[in-house]
Amino acid sequence: MKDKIIETAGKMWRYLGENGETPVTQITKKLKEKDVIVYQALGWLAREDKINYQEKSRTSLISLVEGEERAYRYLYPGNETRTATEKPETKKARRKKIRMSTSLN
Repeated sequence: MKDKIIETAGKMWRYLGENGETPVTQITKKLKEKDVIVYQALGWLAREDKINYQEKSRTSLISLVEGEERAYRYLYPGNETRTATEKPETKKARRKKIRMSTSLN
């Protein structure tokens, strides 16, 4: 059980690094894990001071602390943090951006 909690904490850390501030209720669905495991992983990250909690409009939001965001960007340099409402960039949009940047050089 402890290994599953640690694995889920890692998934949550990566998810928050990629997606930024996220409602707690959404993260349980995105990680596709049992609620009890997700909440224990959340506690694990909180105990290690790796996440922030915030209340907005009666919704509990979590995000990585600044130092953890920097660590995420260092480990995964191509992944920019998005807000929970932003959609990920499509492959087509990414290719277009690359073509545009290379044509400028």
